[in-house]
Amino acid sequence: MAEAYDVAIAPHCPLGPIAFAASLQIGLSTSNFVICEMSLGMHYNVEAGEIDLLTYLKNPEVFDIVDGYVMALEGPGLGIEIDEDMVRKIAADAEPWQPKEFTGPDGSIREW
Repeated sequence: MAEAYDVAIAPHCPLGPIAFAASLQIGLSTSNFVICEMSLGMHYNVEAGEIDLLTYLKNPEVFDIVDGYVMALEGPGLGIEIDEDMVRKIAADAEPWQPKEFTGPDGSIREW
């Protein structure tokens, strides 16, 4: 519908490499794609420590930034290779992620 009304799309993707790769594939196949958010190097999830967008990939170079852009993913499927051993290793000790709650001065819960 966005394309029909000449509205640009900008996928919001602060998650992991699979969601980011999927967002890029949608963007690359959509004429009204403008920009895609990613969490590479942001580490706003401090509980994750050194775990980042690239930690779970066998081919992290697919997300290299060249002149401000990530190149089109050309591999099979989404264009990434997941390091399943690393996923299992981290999942063995990982606590379930809980969304943070932010409260205002009046005690009301606010969007984070």
